[in-house]
Amino acid sequence: MTNKAYWLAAALALAGLASAAQAQDRTQSIPLPAWEQLTPAQRDELIAPMRERWNRSPEDRQRMYDHAKRWRSMSPDERREARKGMHRWEKMDPARREQARALFERMRTMSPEERKALRDQWHAMTPEQRQQWIDKNPARKP
Repeated sequence: MTNKAYWLAAALALAGLASAAQAQDRTQSIPLPAWEQLTPAQRDELIAPMRERWNRSPEDRQRMYDHAKRWRSMSPDERREARKGMHRWEKMDPARREQARALFERMRTMSPEERKALRDQWHAMTPEQRQQWIDKNPARKP
């Protein structure tokens, strides 16, 4: 291959890559249709991960179903707050998750006034005092 032919082939390859990248950018910016206008294949693509989780974990099906029902009943603001909480949870280290689980389990049976008192108490505790509280009030393992 001559030098001129090499550069021409390289330029054509780069142009093809640029064209493919532009086409990909266009597809990402095109608004997708409403659910009713999706093809069966597109719908299946969206549902497949949930189907796999459902079939893989029969013991979790009731929890997943209850979660879906609760999610549908939430307002947009409640959903936004729930998403923020999920993101916080994902970023927590295991020790913080253990603390959060223990606090949540304890607080779920409390009145709003008792919850506030425990939150205030928790914020005033040292890390050692918090660990002692966790040891006395362990969370069930997930």
